[in-house]
Amino acid sequence: MAQAPTQSDAQARAEETRERDETLSRREKENRPDDKAKQHLDRKLDEALEESFPGSDPVSISQPAPSAPDKDQT
Repeated sequence: MAQAPTQSDAQARAEETRERDETLSRREKENRPDDKAKQHLDRKLDEALEESFPGSDPVSISQPAPSAPDKDQT
């Protein structure tokens, strides 16, 4: 039969969770671009999008219905 978790087991798990969360938080902060770099990147992406317009418009996947043949070709 399994033993009920003790207070020290719960404390150990809580400490492990806290350490893991701190490590993840530190990694997120290290990998997060600073505000100026993000703003610069956003401006560059917006500029590139504007320069590619209208080529950035989505391609239509529908085809027009066939038209009637010209009268002189019948």
